[in-house]
Amino acid sequence: MENVQAAIAAITFIGVIFLVMTEWIHLTIVAFLGAMILIFTHVMTLNNAIEYIGRSHGTLGLFFGVMVIVRAFEPTKVFDYMATKMVILAKGKGKNLLLGIVAITTPICAVLPNATTVMLLAPLIPPIAEEVGVDFVPLLILMVFVANSSGLLTVVGDPATFIVGDAINMSFGDYLAQLSLGGAISVVVLVSILPWLFPEIWRKRLDDLEHLPHPQINHPRVLAVGGLIIAFVLTFFVIGESLPVPIAPAGAALLGAALAMLLAHHSKIDSVNNILRDLDWSTLLFFMSFFVLIGGLEKTGIIANLSGFLGVILGKNIFIGSLALLFFVGVLSSVVPNIPLVVAMVPLLKQYVVNVGLAPTEVLNPDFAGQFPVEVLPLFYAMMYGANLGGNGTLIGASSNVVAAGISEQHGRRISFQTFLRYGIPVMVLQLVTAAIYVIIRFLI
Repeated sequence: MENVQAAIAAITFIGVIFLVMTEWIHLTIVAFLGAMILIFTHVMTLNNAIEYIGRSHGTLGLFFGVMVIVRAFEPTKVFDYMATKMVILAKGKGKNLLLGIVAITTPICAVLPNATTVMLLAPLIPPIAEEVGVDFVPLLILMVFVANSSGLLTVVGDPATFIVGDAINMSFGDYLAQLSLGGAISVVVLVSILPWLFPEIWRKRLDDLEHLPHPQINHPRVLAVGGLIIAFVLTFFVIGESLPVPIAPAGAALLGAALAMLLAHHSKIDSVNNILRDLDWSTLLFFMSFFVLIGGLEKTGIIANLSGFLGVILGKNIFIGSLALLFFVGVLSSVVPNIPLVVAMVPLLKQYVVNVGLAPTEVLNPDFAGQFPVEVLPLFYAMMYGANLGGNGTLIGASSNVVAAGISEQHGRRISFQTFLRYGIPVMVLQLVTAAIYVIIRFLI
């Protein structure tokens, strides 16, 4: 019976990935159907499914909260206003616009989760593209690449990075000293290929800036109060978990969402029903469904069995193991969202280093607060780089990709799997190779 359930979980997962890649069915529908198949075949009970979704409640709460905040302030036209200002600052040049997206997104993603940054900034992109006269889809894809790459600048820049860093008890300062340079190099690699990646936009020039629309901000007093709410949320994103009574980013986002809805309703700029109706529910449902699919692989032992496979293939060779893990996780995270992938891979990798005698069994304890043996750390570092940079490969590789796709669809354009793939594969390959060189020079030689 266990073998049958494992086969159902594996076939369902592979089938979902295949259908997402071929785009025969909308990615949210196919992921939802896959999760339901696991429940109706009793691979997962409904309680199991809810439990696996609950493990990622922080991610879902964060996404929901930020979606509500962004939507609540849409009637103020602040996004249209900021978009026009960005075009003027770029002097109408496509090259400056591309570099400006990199310059704005990079520092924000160093302190905020990258999917959150995409939620905050992506609504600017469609009006900017319309004013310059270019397709906004490549600009959204660029923002995603920057967000995923600059998420490696700090341990809090990407949920996947944070999950691995937390698993090995890595401090913020240790991460800066050990791994931030690799993230900076990844951003530099991306910037260096912009003229070849987006040639039409790079050469685009808007000479007549005088005839740009000049949107006015509506409800300035409401927006001023909203600015205080957003400042409150961003502050607690950064310092909340270090307070004597920790406040998780999801908690701060949800409180900010409640305050934003209160402000919108009380000031009569919009109704609660309108705000909730316009949220990107399909993205939230996609993530919940994928967490259930990953849970099926974990519950049936497929993921655990892979740790034994790693031990047989890699043995105790940290050099080969780190490079193999970087590319394996990189390629895998191009077809599996990197957050659930890393959640599944962390216990697998811990079990592997214990099985081959490179770490004591104490590291398997969830409450272990000590230091991991220095010689095994490159394996975890490689997994961080692979999970983040591999997420640039395909549309479903990272949470920020799916968020951007949802925002694009809300503005009337669907980012197809093939369109994203055309840009994503060369970026992913170049960045993974560069990261491998960095890991070899920095940690393995």
